[in-house]
Amino acid sequence: MVKYSDGNLNDVFSVLSDPTRRSILEVLSKGERSVTELAEPFDMSLPAISKHLKVLEKAGVVSHRRVGRNRYYCLREESMDCACEWLNRFKKFCPTKFKRFFRKDH
Repeated sequence: MVKYSDGNLNDVFSVLSDPTRRSILEVLSKGERSVTELAEPFDMSLPAISKHLKVLEKAGVVSHRRVGRNRYYCLREESMDCACEWLNRFKKFCPTKFKRFFRKDH
């Protein structure tokens, strides 16, 4: 039985389709970061990064907490489960290409 909704799966793949958002997720995979910290590696304004973060949060991929005037974002790791489960269906068709993706230590 499928454990995810098509809407959730579509939301996750939609946010993953943008290279900036993928980069933000890579940074957040290493731990919580403030908006300012997330903006540092990109050549864009804080409002532009904030827009990306709102899209990620609406899709349920990240969450935030406030400390004073600052927002700290973190990755909601379980939110990627639906995409991983869906991709796992195709592992047998491209074992060499998916080998690295499906390694336990990745």
